Amino acid sequence: MPSDARILIVDDHEDTLYALESALAPLGYRLGRATSGDEALKQVLRGQVGLLLLDVRMPAVSGLDVVRYMRRVEQTQHIPVILLTGFGPDHDLTTAAFALGVADLLMKPIDPWALRTKVRYLFDTHQRHVALEHEVRALRALVKDHGDHGDHRDHGDHRDHTEADEPPRRPALPHPDTRVPLQRAQGAHNGKLEQDRT
Repeated sequence: MPSDARILIVDDHEDTLYALESALAPLGYRLGRATSGDEALKQVLRGQVGLLLLDVRMPAVSGLDVVRYMRRVEQTQHIPVILLTGFGPDHDLTTAAFALGVADLLMKPIDPWALRTKVRYLFDTHQRHVALEHEVRALRALVKDHGDHGDHRDHGDHRDHTEADEPPRRPALPHPDTRVPLQRAQGAHNGKLEQDRT
C-alpha cells in the first residue's frame, strides 16, 4: 500500500464525521471524508483508500449499495469496510453486510477505543497485503523479462539451442546429498577390505 493511503469516513451528518475523525486522529493515519455514497464511490475509484468507515443509511446511495459496487470492481473489491449503523441490531442488515464481505458492523454510538483497535488491525493488514501483491507483480515481471531476453538469443544456430539456451533444469551446484551414497558405499567397501585383511 502506498504511504499516502488513507481511511475514508463516510456519513451524511457533519457531527458524526467530526466525532469519527476525532476518535481516529490518535492513530496518525491520513483521513478523508465523504458525505454521500456517490461521493464515497468516486473517491474510492480514484485510489489510495485503504479502509472505508461507512454509514449504512444515507440518502440515494446507501452504505450497502457502495459495498455492492466495490465488490464488483477488481481494484476496490478487497478494500476492508466497517459499516456503521445507528438503528440497533438488524438481522437482515447483518446477514447482507457479511455476505458482501464487510469486515465489521458497529452500532452507534461508537466506542472510540474499540474503533481504533479494529481500524488499526484492518488498515495495517490491508497495507501489508497490497505491499506483498506489489512485490509479487514486480518479481513476475522480472522473471518474464528475464525469460523474454532468453528467448531472443541467436536462433540462427539451432544446433545447441535446446541445451545451451534453455535455463538449467537443475541448480548449478549439486544437491547437498548427491555425494552421500558414494561416500557410504566407499566406507562400506573399506570396511570389507579391513575385514578381509584380518
